[in-house]
Amino acid sequence: MAKWQQRQLGDCLTLRSGGTPSKARNDYWGGDIPWVSCKDMKVGRIHDAEDHLTPLGAENGTRLVPENTILFVVRGMILARDFPIAMTKRTVAFNQDLKAAEPADFMDNEFLFHWFRANTYEILGRADEAGHGTKRIQTDRLLAMPISVPPLPVQRRIAGILSAYDELMENSQRRIRLLEAMARVLYREWFVHFNFPGDEKHSRVASSLGEIPKGWEVKPLESLMADHIGGGWGKDAPDEDYSQPAWVIRGTDIPNARCSQVSSVPHRFHTASNLRSRKLAVGDILFEVSGGSKGQPVGRTLLITPELLSAFDGDVICASFCKRIRPNAESYGSELLYLSFLEGYESGEIEQFQVQSTGIANFKWTDYISKTDRVIPPAPLRSRFRKQVAPLFTQIATLGLQIQNLRRTRDLLLPRLLSGQVEIAPKNGRETKL
Repeated sequence: MAKWQQRQLGDCLTLRSGGTPSKARNDYWGGDIPWVSCKDMKVGRIHDAEDHLTPLGAENGTRLVPENTILFVVRGMILARDFPIAMTKRTVAFNQDLKAAEPADFMDNEFLFHWFRANTYEILGRADEAGHGTKRIQTDRLLAMPISVPPLPVQRRIAGILSAYDELMENSQRRIRLLEAMARVLYREWFVHFNFPGDEKHSRVASSLGEIPKGWEVKPLESLMADHIGGGWGKDAPDEDYSQPAWVIRGTDIPNARCSQVSSVPHRFHTASNLRSRKLAVGDILFEVSGGSKGQPVGRTLLITPELLSAFDGDVICASFCKRIRPNAESYGSELLYLSFLEGYESGEIEQFQVQSTGIANFKWTDYISKTDRVIPPAPLRSRFRKQVAPLFTQIATLGLQIQNLRRTRDLLLPRLLSGQVEIAPKNGRETKL
């Protein structure tokens, strides 16, 4: 059995600090070098960032690190609930709320990356309050953490097993993004640019939305909904009135829920009447009407698919900051209405109805659905469109469930591999218990 050494984390790596170049220098910003901050640390592998530096900016006030560098957050509000850690997939710069880990010669980068993942909760337990709702991880306490270190070849084999799961998940995520783009492009071509099958046979007529194909109609959004109602929040523990359990999808859960990722969705208790009137069904749409943040307007939407509901072991509603929409299947349909919301979000149509109040963005829902029109294609074209896009959403949701299963398996393996409890096959093909 290969011998594992007991060390402190500080023996295994060196931490490097980043920074923020002067915002007053226009020649520092807008280049091609990603500058990573907390908002970019939502993924395990960083390919890009929201902000970018010029080479001059990267030389002044921050630090460049190469591909396959471990970055993790050491300060911020996010540390109250999560410990973001990621591996860079290209050369990047980073700010002062992050640290970069430079491994010792006897450490494998990927092994160290997975060790951080396996010890998230212990690391978060070492975070201190830093004021104004933020937390800080004291690096001296972090570096004092114990770590079991196998020989380098064993580290690489363990890292290879775990990284294979990551690669499968990343491939599925890429497929999801491609399928989402296909559905949105198809909607835009058919119902925004009117490049639909047989469009050359339709002359154009004037309408309140400009010229549209002859035989099409214009109707307000409100008329395309059979029903819409606000969500609920309930209570975190049952009592005599709040006795009915249900999962509650919030606006912040929408991006992940689009591909059936629901691990962050809270489970709460509700009154029987609230649950009965708000329970989600296949074909419903969630629409976020409050919350948002800088650069993240309200109005995010979610289509409820059979696969998404299957990810929950019970009833599901949306939170009180969202609306549950039940589309009118006869006049428009779920997929068409959902994609029209996505188009409205991207085009800025939805943001026009957002209002800011005490730091929270709210949405003028009633004005939006009564004053915003949609072009209604004939029923045969709507049916043809649905037959093309519905399978795309099924594939997206199914891939999401596969990702969830892969993540669950990887997370079960993670502590066992990193403690030497699992047998792995060495290069010569004989199994050895670590």
